[in-house]
Amino acid sequence: MSVILLGVETSCDETAAAVVENGHLVRSNTIASQFDLHGKFGGVVPEVASRRHLESINPVIRQALEEADVSFRDLDGVAVTYGPGLAGSLLVGLMAAKTIAYALDIPLFGINHLEAHIYANFLVAPDLPFPLLCLIVSGGHTDLVLITRLGEYRLLGRTRDDAAGEAFDKVARVLELGYPGGPLIEKLAREGDPEAVPFPRAYLEEGTLDFSFSGLKTAVINYLDRARREGRKVAEADVAAGFQEAVVGVLVDKVLAAARVHRPARILLAGGVAANRVLARELERRAAAEGFGVTVPPPVFCTDNAAMVACAGYYRYLHGDSSPLTLNALAGLGLGCE
Repeated sequence: MSVILLGVETSCDETAAAVVENGHLVRSNTIASQFDLHGKFGGVVPEVASRRHLESINPVIRQALEEADVSFRDLDGVAVTYGPGLAGSLLVGLMAAKTIAYALDIPLFGINHLEAHIYANFLVAPDLPFPLLCLIVSGGHTDLVLITRLGEYRLLGRTRDDAAGEAFDKVARVLELGYPGGPLIEKLAREGDPEAVPFPRAYLEEGTLDFSFSGLKTAVINYLDRARREGRKVAEADVAAGFQEAVVGVLVDKVLAAARVHRPARILLAGGVAANRVLARELERRAAAEGFGVTVPPPVFCTDNAAMVACAGYYRYLHGDSSPLTLNALAGLGLGCE
C-alpha cells in the first residue's frame, strides 16, 4: 500500500512543498526562493520573509500537488516544519498544514527542521545501516550527531558561536559577493589558491568535538581591512579559497575524530553547506582512507526543501506518531539529543 504525504517547509526564506510516496519516491519538490528579495540586504529579513511566505504558500502547495498528479483527497497525511527557524516564517507553513490536516481529517506530523535535514539522506538511501554519524552544517547550525536508530540522537559536538554557513555568509558580505554566501564563495574559490592566504583553524580544547568559526570570520575581516588600509591589492579568490579550506579542514577533522571513536556504519552530510562540493569530496576522500563510507544528498535536498520534511513524516506515520492540531511554532527548537 502506498503512503502519500505532503511536506511543507517555511522555516527561513524558502517556501517549499513536496509530495513524497513511501518515504523516498519524490513525486514533486517545489521551492519558491526569496534570494532576489533578500540579496540587497545581505541576509534574510524576518518580516519580509514571512510576508513573502504568505503570498507564496498556496500557489506552491497547489503546484506541488499538480506536478505529483495527486489531489488533496489522495493525501494520507501532511508533514510540516515547526522549528527551529524564524517564528513568523514557521507560522505560515504550520497554519497551512494544520488547515489541510483539519479539513481533510488526516494526520499532522510536526517535524524538527534539523531532523528533516538528516532524513534527506534517507530520500536517496532508505536502507541506511545504524549507527550513523551525521554532520548537520547549515546557515544556522553546525552539529555533529550520533544516530543510534531512527529518532534517537546523541549530540557529540556543536558550534559555540557562528555556524559554518553563517561564517560563509558574513565573509561573502565583506567580500561584497552577495547573498547567499556559500555558493558564491565556493565559485570564487575555484579561481584561488587555498594556500596563498593561510587562516587560523580553531580546534578548541583537546578532546572536544565542538566547533568555532567566529575567530576565522574575524581573521578574514581583519586581513581585508588591513590590506585595504595599506593600499594593497587583495586577491579575493585566494581569500575565498583560504577561508573555505579552513572551514572544510576543521569540519572533516572533527567528523573523522568522532568516527574513530564511535565507528559508525556510515557517515552522513546534511544541511545547506553539505551542498559544498569541496566539503563533500574532502570528507569522502579522507573517510574512505580510514574505511568509512559517506552519504551526501544531492544539492537540492541539502538546502531547505519539503521533500526531506515529508520523508521524516513518513517514518512518523509508520509509528502512528502524529501531532495535535494545537502544535505551535518553536523558533528555538532543539534536536532532542542527550
